[in-house]
Amino acid sequence: QVQLVESGGGSVQAGGSLRLSCAASGTIFSINAMGWYRQAPGKQRELVAVVTSGGSTQYADSVKGRFTISRDNAKNTVYLQMNSLKPEDTAVYFCNAGGVWTGRSINEYWGQGTQVTVSS
Repeated sequence: QVQLVESGGGSVQAGGSLRLSCAASGTIFSINAMGWYRQAPGKQRELVAVVTSGGSTQYADSVKGRFTISRDNAKNTVYLQMNSLKPEDTAVYFCNAGGVWTGRSINEYWGQGTQVTVSS
């Protein structure tokens, strides 16, 4: 069974920085894309950033220039460096792994979520 374990959330003042990490464990042969989504109270879950196994990245317009996603394929780990945080970045951040090849099937997995709170 594949599990995603997130870490690095917390509370910070506006303008501050946080770094999220997400490690995938279990029987994993390859992972196509790893990314971060977020969900604020009363809102739908939205894509923040995603990185493919080849290193291609995509960002939400609201975080471009402030957030950087990176990935360590050897460790099946994805990171999200968040700088210049704003109160509107407050949300639960979820790690996602798509196209996970376990040797038997290809599936998508989600982490349990980590809270990020930015105060003004």
